[in-house]
Amino acid sequence: MLDMNNVPFDEIYNQTFSGLTLYYRDTTLSEDLISKYEVGQILMERGLVDMSFKGGGLETNLRYLIASSNATDLSFFPESEKLGHALLPAKSFFKVLDIYKIGDKTQIFLLQIPYNTVAFFASADTNIEEDITIKARGSFDEKANSIPITELQTSEWRKRTIFPIGMDDKGEFFKPENSTNQKGTAGTENEKEDVFHNPKAAAQEEEIEKKYAEFPKNPVSENDTQIQKASPWWKFW
Repeated sequence: MLDMNNVPFDEIYNQTFSGLTLYYRDTTLSEDLISKYEVGQILMERGLVDMSFKGGGLETNLRYLIASSNATDLSFFPESEKLGHALLPAKSFFKVLDIYKIGDKTQIFLLQIPYNTVAFFASADTNIEEDITIKARGSFDEKANSIPITELQTSEWRKRTIFPIGMDDKGEFFKPENSTNQKGTAGTENEKEDVFHNPKAAAQEEEIEKKYAEFPKNPVSENDTQIQKASPWWKFW
């Protein structure tokens, strides 16, 4: 079995892709900040990531479309139900799968990846990523110029979603500490940089594709109803 960074491949699959759901987070950013994102990047967001499983049209110029199996559903709270509110914890990791523009609107497609799979996703591209990227583009084709969801245009919600993911307001990407070390001891600067290096692992691609083919391709869901998560991989306190 393929094993990268001491994480079995089937565990990587189950943690990342099982029950994958699409979430929406719209904001307005300068083109200078948007242009800093690149396909294949690994990002870490220092803060909580508020998002919605309700997707409509954009009144802003940027949509983060986030695919995650690990979000916590907050829509059971009365004040959050109308928002379709879901949340990812601080220090969540993401891989940039696609940057797609329609006119003056941009969609950045992010795959949320568990901490212990960062080294794997930094070094490999997979056919599942390609498949869900096609779905993500189809979503933007359909929704980019449709009617926005009124509840997601309030000043309160926009304050929650105003900041860019993975970088500060000046466009400096956050660099995680000890991200290559599972035991929590400090790695070298080179080790930290290696996490963000995304080489084409040509020698491994064939084996990776064969491994993915062994798993059923569960469809990515776009939820407009409350998400049922029996056992999230982390708890919201």
